[in-house]
Amino acid sequence: MRTIDLRGQSLAPADMLAAVPRAAQARAEALEAAVRIVDAVRTDGEAALRDQAERFDHVSGHAIRVPAAHIAEAADAVDPAVRAALEEAIARVRQGSAAQVPTGRTTQIGPGARITQRWQPVARAGVYIPGGKAPLSSSVVMNVVPAQVAGVTNIALASPPQADHDGRIHPTILAAASLLGIDEVYAMGGAGAIGALAYGVPALALDPVDVVSGPGNNYVASAKRAVAGVVGTDSEAGATEILVVADAAADPRLIAADLISQAEHDEQASAVLVTDSAELAERVASEVAALAASAVHTDRVAAALDGPQSAIILVDDRAMAEAFSNAYAPEHLELHLADAADAAEHFTSAGAIFVGDQTPVSLGDYMAGSNHVLPTGGQARYAAGLGAYTFLRAQQIIEYDHAALERVRAGVIALANAEVLPAHGDAVEARFVEAPRSL
Repeated sequence: MRTIDLRGQSLAPADMLAAVPRAAQARAEALEAAVRIVDAVRTDGEAALRDQAERFDHVSGHAIRVPAAHIAEAADAVDPAVRAALEEAIARVRQGSAAQVPTGRTTQIGPGARITQRWQPVARAGVYIPGGKAPLSSSVVMNVVPAQVAGVTNIALASPPQADHDGRIHPTILAAASLLGIDEVYAMGGAGAIGALAYGVPALALDPVDVVSGPGNNYVASAKRAVAGVVGTDSEAGATEILVVADAAADPRLIAADLISQAEHDEQASAVLVTDSAELAERVASEVAALAASAVHTDRVAAALDGPQSAIILVDDRAMAEAFSNAYAPEHLELHLADAADAAEHFTSAGAIFVGDQTPVSLGDYMAGSNHVLPTGGQARYAAGLGAYTFLRAQQIIEYDHAALERVRAGVIALANAEVLPAHGDAVEARFVEAPRSL
């Protein structure tokens, strides 16, 4: 990993971001490709999906709509330890997601005038589960459970067909779907799957969904942008990111392990350490080099750590570390600080914050009870991670009686006339004019 020394400089947020650039060009290219792929699915349906499966997944002739028997077989064959872990994760994420459902509230504006705020689940959700470099069965839990907690009763799941499994979805993903009662499953991947969920594929009896959610690579994230406005989407969760803020007392071995844990996801993964300790920076760099060499996915890890999106950043002090982190707005933020619990309130822009050296990102990936589908690419400045609220719509129900309407009658008419929209005022006046009697 390269080391960038920002000490002694007065930097604006844009300058800090320039120090560790994200792969903007790669994302621009991904968007162009994703739009083409989505359009092909919208116009050609199943034929486009089969062409894409052959090109990208090296699979042909497979059952795109997964038969119930395949799901049952996967559920029966899953490793008991994996099954138990999935069941525990389901219980924890269900508990964590329940806190995200707002309660309805009625506000009495005045006598005879009230507004009720309620939260309605969407009718149908589509969840995407990656299966390329890693078969993310945990993402089944992270997507389906919040939708179910929100009250969504109609859920379709899509995941890439696997050449190593005769064109079927990875069996652990199918097993997780079975545990959650999901029986509408499609073997389709990437941007094409997002397009299919958004527009539907009549030949597969796949009806369009109202919200699409789920993590993926830059093509999946770009496909969500391509279908925005057609369906609701969660944040564009592209290649993973971890930013660690650490002080001199931090354990370099743990920091290195956590950086590598995210780098093994993808060559475009971002791994960043921010510290005001030059000694810690050197020790982390040494630990990273040693651990990366022995990693199972050593080539992938090396590509991610050596890329421009990864670095060790030296800063003057805690204030500069906070400023850098908030400008960068990482997907995952770890605080390896002596006063991590108190410091957390100053770190305002992150998809999720992991406090203390005993709370690694990988805990959040599986068992914390939090959600691991989080905004990447700096979107944490304005976007939230996936939750029950992703599948909810806020609605206001307004109810006025005649007397309450009369109290604001003059105000409505005055504003309607000021905006040269007299019919608005006439609609109110009509309620105070006795209708002519018919002869």
